[in-house]
Amino acid sequence: MPHELPPSPPSLVLHDSQRRATVPFEPLDPAHVKVYYCGPTVYDLAHIGNLRAMLTADVLVRLLRHLYPRVTFVRNITDVDDKITARARANNEDIAALTARTTDEFHQDLAALGVLPPDIEPRATHNIAQMQEMIARLIANGHAYEAQGHVLFSVGSFASYGALSGRNPDELEAGARVEVAPYKQAPGDFVLWKPSDADQPGWDSSWGRGRPGWHIECSAMSHRYLGDSFDIHGGGSDLLFPHHENERAQSLCCFPGGRFANYWVHNAMLLVDGEKMSKSLGNFLTIRDALAQAPAEALRLLLLGAHYRSTLNYTQAGLLEARRTLDRFYRALENCGLTGEDETAPVSADAPDQIPPGVLAALSDDLNTPLAIAELHALAGQALAGDKAAAYALRAGARLMGLLQTTPEEWFRGGVPQDDDKLIETLIAERLAARKARDFARADAVRDQLQAMGIVLEDTRDGTSWRRA
Repeated sequence: MPHELPPSPPSLVLHDSQRRATVPFEPLDPAHVKVYYCGPTVYDLAHIGNLRAMLTADVLVRLLRHLYPRVTFVRNITDVDDKITARARANNEDIAALTARTTDEFHQDLAALGVLPPDIEPRATHNIAQMQEMIARLIANGHAYEAQGHVLFSVGSFASYGALSGRNPDELEAGARVEVAPYKQAPGDFVLWKPSDADQPGWDSSWGRGRPGWHIECSAMSHRYLGDSFDIHGGGSDLLFPHHENERAQSLCCFPGGRFANYWVHNAMLLVDGEKMSKSLGNFLTIRDALAQAPAEALRLLLLGAHYRSTLNYTQAGLLEARRTLDRFYRALENCGLTGEDETAPVSADAPDQIPPGVLAALSDDLNTPLAIAELHALAGQALAGDKAAAYALRAGARLMGLLQTTPEEWFRGGVPQDDDKLIETLIAERLAARKARDFARADAVRDQLQAMGIVLEDTRDGTSWRRA
C-alpha cells in the first residue's frame, strides 16, 4: 500500500479591512512575512481593551510562525504624546521616568498573559530623524505644507484618502486627535509636526523646535523596520480612522512606489457587563484589575472565546466559566498522565506535525478562536475518556493559542492567588444560588471546583464557611 503524505495545512484567510472582505492571505514574500501592530501610548496601566488587540496580534503571529519559515513582528511604543506630557505634569514626574515605568508595567502585564514579545519594539523618541525625513519628503512632493510653525498633511492632495476606512473625503471630519485650527488649508488636514514650548518635549528641525504628530510616528517606524511594503498592519477598530487612514495616506504619498500594508486586520471593541468601558461608569478595568479576579490563562481564554471581529462582553461570570474550562482541560491532561513540562508526543513520518488539524483549520479561517476552542473541548472529552493521543493534541493545539502553558499540578495549585478571597466568595455564592434553584449538579460542580482550588467548605445552619486545606 503506497505511503500517504500528511494533509497539507489549510490556507490562511484573513478579513482585510480595506477590501471589506475575507480573502486568502498571500504574503509578498512567502519566505519572510512582515507584520506591524500599533502598540501603547505609555502614560498609564494598560486596560483590557488594549489587551484584546495585543492578544489578536499574538494569536496571528503564533499562527504565521507555524505556517511560514520567517516572520518579523514589529510593535511600537508611543513615548511622545501630549497625554504623556499632561500625565507627567500631573504626577510631578519626569517624562522619561514615567514612560520607562509604564512601559515596564506594560511588558509585565503582557508577559503574565503569555503574550510573546515582538521581534522589534521601536520607540517613537528613537525615530525622530526618520519622521523628519518623511515630513521633508512630503513637503517636497507637494503633499504637506508649513503653517505657523506646524507642518500639515494635505488630505486633498491624495486622491484615495478615505479608501481604507470607507469614508467620503467630503464628509470627513478631523478626528479625535487632530486639531481643527485656522492655519489649516482644509479641516481634515492633519499635523505632521507641531511646535513645542519650553515645558514640552521637542527636537530641533527645519520647521523649528517641535515634536511629531501621532500618525507620522507609526509610518516612520514601520518603514524603518519593514520597508515601504509589508504584509499586515493591525490594531483595534478604533484606530481605523483617523490613525490608520492617515498612516496609509502619508506613507503612500511619501513612498509612491510601495504598497505600505497589503492587509489590514482590525479587532472589535470590548464591553464590560454590556456597556462601553468608562471610568465614569465605574467599569474601567486595567489588565491588573482583571488579573486580580482570576488566573491569567482564564483571562486569556475569555478574550479568545469571542471572534476578534465580534464585540466581546467581559463579565465576571464569563471569567469564572473560562476558569472552569481550563480546569477541564488540565484534568484531561492529568487523566492521561501529561503532568510534566518536558513530555512530547511521539513524532513519526506519518505525523510530523502535532497541531490538531481541526484547531489549525479554525485558526486559519480568519483566526476563528471560538471554533478552535470548540475543537479543544472535543479533544478534552476524548482525553478524559483515556485517549492519550487526544491529550497530546489538546496540549499542542492549546499552546498554539498560548494556552495550557503550565502543568496540571501547577494549575490546580496556583490557579487562584492565595489572597483572592473575593473569587472564592463569589463561587460560594454561586453554589448557594444553585442549591436554592435545586440545580444540585451545578452546586456539586462548584464544590468540586473549590475543592480543586484547595478550599474546604463547611455547611452549617448559619451558612457556609470555608478554609484552605
